[in-house]
Amino acid sequence: MSKVIKILGTGCPKCQTMTGVVKSVVTENNIDASIEKVDDIMEIMKYHILITPALVIDGDITIKGRVPSKDEVLALLK
Repeated sequence: MSKVIKILGTGCPKCQTMTGVVKSVVTENNIDASIEKVDDIMEIMKYHILITPALVIDGDITIKGRVPSKDEVLALLK
């Protein structure tokens, strides 16, 4: 079953770094996932987070306010 990944952030350097890390993990591990970059502040506010970037996997906020390691992202996707 395909994972639905959303990266919430307005485009700051941390948000861009998180996007790169997540895309790398998905590609390197052949994970079936769709990755959506959410940069609309009104859409981000629906998740009730106060700090970005945030990583949402299948509707659950898994990480917020920091850039995860590749190992951490891989563990969350398994």
